[in-house]
Amino acid sequence: MAEAISAVGVVGAGAMGRGIAQVAAVGGYEVILIDSKPGVVEDAKGFIAKLLARSVEKGRMEQKDAEIVVGRITTAESLSQLNGCDLVVEAVIEDLDVKQALLAELEGIVRSDCILASNTSSLSIAAIAAKAKAPERIAGFHFFNPVPLMRLVEVIDGIRTAPWVCEALMEVGRRMGREPVRVKDAPGFLVNQIGRGYTIEAAHVVDESIATTEDVDRVMRDLVGFRMGPFELMDLTGLDVTHPATEMIHQQFFFEPRYRPSLLMAQRTAAGILGRKSNGGFYLYKDGQPIGQDEPAAPSTLPSSVWVSQANPDGARAILSALEASGVKVEAGERPSDSALCLVAPLGDDATTTALKENLDPARTVAVETLFAMDRRRVIMPTPATTAEMLEAAHAVLAAGRIPVTVLRDSPGFVAQRIVAMIINICCAIAQSGGASPEDVDKAPTLALNYPAGPLSLGDRIGPQKVHQILSALFATYGDPRYRPSPWLTRRARLGLSLKAPERMPV
Repeated sequence: MAEAISAVGVVGAGAMGRGIAQVAAVGGYEVILIDSKPGVVEDAKGFIAKLLARSVEKGRMEQKDAEIVVGRITTAESLSQLNGCDLVVEAVIEDLDVKQALLAELEGIVRSDCILASNTSSLSIAAIAAKAKAPERIAGFHFFNPVPLMRLVEVIDGIRTAPWVCEALMEVGRRMGREPVRVKDAPGFLVNQIGRGYTIEAAHVVDESIATTEDVDRVMRDLVGFRMGPFELMDLTGLDVTHPATEMIHQQFFFEPRYRPSLLMAQRTAAGILGRKSNGGFYLYKDGQPIGQDEPAAPSTLPSSVWVSQANPDGARAILSALEASGVKVEAGERPSDSALCLVAPLGDDATTTALKENLDPARTVAVETLFAMDRRRVIMPTPATTAEMLEAAHAVLAAGRIPVTVLRDSPGFVAQRIVAMIINICCAIAQSGGASPEDVDKAPTLALNYPAGPLSLGDRIGPQKVHQILSALFATYGDPRYRPSPWLTRRARLGLSLKAPERMPV
């Protein structure tokens, strides 16, 4: 069927529609572009021509090829002009009634074998197709904005979608130069589900006063390698987009705790503090750039000696390596002396729990984040009983070499462990439900969200057992089902398998 598709109709010539028309034409399809508003399609075609002209100027495309692509796009005034299309993609407003009415009209125009696809980002494909005469030929074909630059496209099977329809759309997506992923119809589809782990959990961390928004952003950039911190990202997207989408996904999943919205996001949305579009959000902006606060200078008084717990051998090695630049005396005994600063490296647990587990003096105990590389930033947290002198000493000794140190309030899972574990767990839950293949679950957020690695690959790098340990500790501390480990994660952690290991299905 994919080979038989040569003519593509695009209904809606806004930012998404014109982008879809462009990549379809670049992929060799004859495109008919239509919009209900007068003059919009002509403007869209002119906009596409300008983008292609820039590609020619930058040497990315030959002039003759750009002219051929523009020539493949025909503007239309009536839906009846789509009667010869093999595929029609609707990119109209996110309104169920509007989309259902459009599909009903299209069914009276196009051939019976024409695929009807929706670029919806939030509406159920099953609901969109519910009133159609032939729901089996309706599927989701969700692109990301800006379409020419975003390589991912989600191909979504509705409950009644025939398999051949999405198989054809997968190949069409490839011909358009996209990386298609096959997804079952679900709230948020794939990418918008995964993205909740990053933003929601960060907001819950701030809700609990564990860290400031700036500290969370610094930690996620410097330790884990995200291009933008979660609060920078929400400012860019706008809370008027992010928070309603979060509420919708939470409600449509029948209030699944993993997607529970945060009070922080709700209050700021209600107050109109939306981000860059309102000239201020989690950050203030000047000339389009966030105005951040400088980090305070590190204390200079080093401890007389440091004792490093060996309960987490990998963490102990990371701490000892970080201490080398300070020249401080490191005690070698099995137990610390009565005056030593005690450094511990918990996975999932908070500093208080760790100090009590290891029978250490909580007044002298400070926890250090060691799950991620410590060469760009270090993260520490005291117990509520840790003295100010010991906390300053820990800050000073780990800041040697001019590496910045972030100080958190006592928290299970620090910040990076907690957020990363939540992202991985959501991805495992999607794989468990069959919402997408492990390969597609891993690929989608790197292409659409610029994640530093696929979440399942990151989980394998950390170790599934460690991810499970972090979530279990969070669950034990909070008693919140938001942190319950997915069965997919639990089984692979127990069996020592990769998180990308597929299920063995019955023959």
